[in-house]
Amino acid sequence: MLQVLQGTAKLAKDRVYLDWNATTPLRPEARAAMVAAWDLAGNPSSVHTEGRQARRIVEDARAAVAGALGADSRNVVFTSGGTEANVLALTPGLVRKPGVPARRLIVSAVEHASVLAGGRFAAGDLQVLGVDRDGVVKPDELRVLLAGGEPVLVSVMLANNETGALQPIPELAGIVHDAGGLLHVDAVQALGKISIDIKLLQADLLSISAHKIGGPKGIGALVLANGVAGLDPLLRGGGQELGRRAGTENVPGIAGFGAAVTAAMASLDGMKRVEKLRQRLEAGLRQSSNGLVFAQDVPRLPNTVLFGAPGLRAETAVIGFDLEGIAVSSGSACSSGKVQPSHVLEAMGFGPELTQGAVRLSLGWSTTEADVDRCLEAWRKLSGTLLKHSDETQLERF
Repeated sequence: MLQVLQGTAKLAKDRVYLDWNATTPLRPEARAAMVAAWDLAGNPSSVHTEGRQARRIVEDARAAVAGALGADSRNVVFTSGGTEANVLALTPGLVRKPGVPARRLIVSAVEHASVLAGGRFAAGDLQVLGVDRDGVVKPDELRVLLAGGEPVLVSVMLANNETGALQPIPELAGIVHDAGGLLHVDAVQALGKISIDIKLLQADLLSISAHKIGGPKGIGALVLANGVAGLDPLLRGGGQELGRRAGTENVPGIAGFGAAVTAAMASLDGMKRVEKLRQRLEAGLRQSSNGLVFAQDVPRLPNTVLFGAPGLRAETAVIGFDLEGIAVSSGSACSSGKVQPSHVLEAMGFGPELTQGAVRLSLGWSTTEADVDRCLEAWRKLSGTLLKHSDETQLERF
C-alpha cells in the first residue's frame, strides 16, 4: 500500500489539478493539527486532564470556524460534512424567535443534490424556485412563492458549485424575513474563496465543509444565527454539540478543520491572483474552438469556470483531459463518479446540446500560469477530435 501511495504522489507532480471545487489538497497546517490530535487519548466528554485536552482542541477549532464566519462559537455544530449539515438544516419546525415555526420548504433549482432532496420535509411541502439565464435566483418569483402566508424555510446556496455564480443573499434574506421565514445558505463552495459573514448575509443557517478549504474529508459544520431555534437532531443519544448532534466528536477531523479555516482566512487575499488566472483561462477558452463560458456576466467565485461547446460530450472531455495529465470534472463531483447532464444548466434554460457537455475547471492556491497554459494547450489539442460539430449559429447566447 505504501508503494502505491508513493507512486500516486510521484505521478501527481507531473499532473495539473483543476478540480479544486470537488476537493482540495490537504493543507500542511491541517495535517499537523490532525497528527497532534491523534496523539491524544482523551474523549472530549471526559472531565479528566486527557479529556480536557481533547475538549480544548474541539473548542479552539469551533472558535476558529465561528470567527471566520462572524458567528458565535456556541452556534457552530460540527457534522460529518456539508451534506449532513444541509440535511440537519432542512428541519421542519425551525423558528426565528420570536416567530412561528416553518412548515414549508423552498429551494432554488440549482442547489446541491442534498438540498434538492428536501432534507426532512415531506415532498408535498417542497417547492422549487427558478433561476435566470445566469443561474441567479429571481427575487420576484421568491416573493410570489412566499405569498401564501405560511412560515417557510428557504434554502439558496451562496455560490454555485458548477458555475461559481454568486446569489444576492442579503436581498433574498430581506424578502424571506419580511415574510416571516428563515433562510438557509449552503456556503460550502464559497468558504475560503470569498469573505463570508453570517450577519452581513443575514442568513439564519450556514453549511460549510472542511475539504473544500484544505481540511480533511468527513468533517463539516452547520452554523446558526442568534435566535434560531427548533433544530431537530439527526443523531440522538449523548449530549454532544449542546444536544444537537450525538456521538463522540471527530477530534482529529475537527482539529484539521480549525487549522484549515485559519489558514484559509489568512490567505484569502491570494484569491485575487487566482481570479487573474481564471480570467486568463477563460480568455483562452473563448479564443479556442468556440468555447462558451457560462454565467460570465454575473459575479462569480474567483476560481471557477464552467464551459462547453455544441457537440462536446463531458465524459469524453474529462477522459481526454485526464489522458493529457489534467484533472477536471463535469459539473458536480458528488454523483459517485457518474457523468450526467448538468441540472444547473437545465435550470438556466440550456438544452441537451450543452447540458451534456459542460466541463468544470476550478483553480486553487497552488495553481500557476504554467498550469493554465498547459490546460489551454491540451484543449486546443483535444477540441478538434472532441467536437463532433460546431455550428457557429449555436454560439449566440442561446
